[in-house]
Amino acid sequence: MRRIAMHVCVLVPFAVAMAGCNLPGRPEPGPEVRRPETEMSFDNLYGANCAGCHGANGQGGAAIALENPEYQALIEDATLRDVIAKGEKGTLMPGFSVQAGGELVDAQIDALVKEMRARWRKPNAFGGDVPPPYKATHAGDAGKGQQVYAAACASCHGESAQKPGKDGSILDGSLLALINEQTVRSIVIAGRPDIGQPDWRNHIQGHPLSDDEITNVTAWLMAQKPARPGQPYPGATAGSRP
Repeated sequence: MRRIAMHVCVLVPFAVAMAGCNLPGRPEPGPEVRRPETEMSFDNLYGANCAGCHGANGQGGAAIALENPEYQALIEDATLRDVIAKGEKGTLMPGFSVQAGGELVDAQIDALVKEMRARWRKPNAFGGDVPPPYKATHAGDAGKGQQVYAAACASCHGESAQKPGKDGSILDGSLLALINEQTVRSIVIAGRPDIGQPDWRNHIQGHPLSDDEITNVTAWLMAQKPARPGQPYPGATAGSRP
């Protein structure tokens, strides 16, 4: 009995000491890693899913500036949500919803839309002017669109892909392969103030572009999209590979 009692006296302090230690593989209490679908912080969601293309603060990225109040006023809530959830066909914009193969649940997409509006949408963004509709209401006439390009775009973007303007060519086949008509239309109407791109009222001095003109120039630009974007490579000869 005395030997058993001695063993108990030794083991009890050991057990108490172990209770205060973290055994190998045992996680410490908090902060636990959250399940991805429970993340509702706009900054975290936007930073992980949007900032890479649209810029850290909604501007300055390769894609359209979400911080632009004119763009936020132009696109309706349901359409903005649809683009985030399902993506934009013919562009690099993927669908971020679980249903489209992404990782965001409906509540997370709702949180993105709600906070984008709260941060970047401003009342009277167009100063009382009525912009053309977000989506084209009819098919464009590419022939007429070439005339619009010459009058409204060529002075900044150049007459052709081989002769780019001071703001770079928008006729480059590799660029056109990454965008669709809606991309062009949205930028022509809302502009991109983060890179000095004017809105539809300021492409031609004293002449805001009409809905028809925007639809036509968009159709013409899309008609310039090459069948094999990126070809030919500089210096490549027939039958050779870059």
